[in-house]
Amino acid sequence: MTEAERKALAQCRHAVLGSDRPLLLDCGVELGPYRVAYQTYGTLNTDKSNAILICHALTGDQFVAEQHPVTRRDGWWESLVGPGKVLDPARYYIVCSNVLGGCMGTTGPLAKDPGTGQPWNLRFPVVTIGDMVRAQAALLDHLGIPDLFCVIGGSMGGMQVLQWAASFPKRVFSAVPIACAARHSAQNIAFHEVGRQAIMADPEWKAGDYRLHGTAPERGLAVARMTAHITYLSELALQRKFGRNLQDRNALGFGFDADFQVESYLRHQGSTFVDRFDANSYLYITRAMDYFDLAGQHGGVLANAFKGTATRFCSISFTSDWLFPTRENRAIVHALNAVAANVSFVEVETDKGHDAFLLDEPEMFRTLQGFLQGAGSARGLK
Repeated sequence: MTEAERKALAQCRHAVLGSDRPLLLDCGVELGPYRVAYQTYGTLNTDKSNAILICHALTGDQFVAEQHPVTRRDGWWESLVGPGKVLDPARYYIVCSNVLGGCMGTTGPLAKDPGTGQPWNLRFPVVTIGDMVRAQAALLDHLGIPDLFCVIGGSMGGMQVLQWAASFPKRVFSAVPIACAARHSAQNIAFHEVGRQAIMADPEWKAGDYRLHGTAPERGLAVARMTAHITYLSELALQRKFGRNLQDRNALGFGFDADFQVESYLRHQGSTFVDRFDANSYLYITRAMDYFDLAGQHGGVLANAFKGTATRFCSISFTSDWLFPTRENRAIVHALNAVAANVSFVEVETDKGHDAFLLDEPEMFRTLQGFLQGAGSARGLK
């Protein structure tokens, strides 16, 4: 990230919180003051009943429906958010914040430790999904939003949705967890560990202090991204898009350049990722996902997390998602059914894999539109 890009990011909206009341993290550390970067779309209505919180995934950020100030790319959920779309700013007041531990303006390892004036780097305390949600709740307090019409997100964003519903049930009228799970599986933890080890094995990582040395573990972070990106797709999608097609050649090169299109694609994904993401943040956020276990927070019984809830739920999964397969989403629905919660569930037929929640999926859009219309009628939204 260039200095000009850092300045552009610094000019985006943010709130400084926790000066008087530090945030008590799950690891036992009190954090404060801390900064939360966020974007909003639309207008909060007079009775403050139309607020929607979007929770972003692992490598997402607050720039949901606008040009990103660093990458200059369109917002990551512009298929869903915008005029005339499912999440229409003309109807809803939409908020999205960069998560705690992130690298797009919210306090994380990139930020300076107020005690030393130096970047936190690996001295930043380990954070959890619960910590991220409590920071979001503090932001909503700052914005004068007492409760949410809806909280919605996919993947790690879906984990935050579930944590919101469990931790602040009276503040959540409706919740939409998409392509997620109530706990991270051993397989997903394993993939994250491969990515972390790739970063830490890079000689430029410098035990997390790479900025003090004027360098960055770009190769390790790129490999981490390449590994993770494979899990976001499906075998069918990869075969349909690339097959065994060669990249810019008519015959095998008999070497280790990118002979195949799929190799070139993954290398591109890795190289562009390092321009917008911080390696230490990647370590912290993947660890937060690994630690997530909503049942573990409630005596080992997932249903206990939702006892007495009045929140309306809509859970969505995808048939080709092997990162967070449908059975994980069904476990959430079964737990909600066990406490007689108001819940609907849809499994969308697609070959696009886990990333389907970010793409043009008409069945998902129709499901969300119908759910939000019903919830809006019950809420009295006009």
